[in-house]
Amino acid sequence: MAYQSKLEDDFTNDLFGAILALKDSEECYRFFEDICTVGELKSLAQRFAVAKMLMKENTYSDIASCTGASTATISRVKRYLNYGANGYKLILERLNGK
Repeated sequence: MAYQSKLEDDFTNDLFGAILALKDSEECYRFFEDICTVGELKSLAQRFAVAKMLMKENTYSDIASCTGASTATISRVKRYLNYGANGYKLILERLNGK
């Protein structure tokens, strides 16, 4: 059975289709620089870094020191790692070759 997101709609489907059409990191930078503010993109990157560090069982203190993320952000990412849609785990395992 296919995953059904609560966020799914035509606009989101179009956005994800556009992201999936990107061919390399240069195209990603060009697209995301146009679609996101610098702050939005930095926040996404920070949350992804936090997820990577949580998966490696780093402490909150180490994660905050390395990423600049607040403990609230770290807690939120941890909650999604444990109780979310498994998106973080899916991509982190794929990137780690598991």
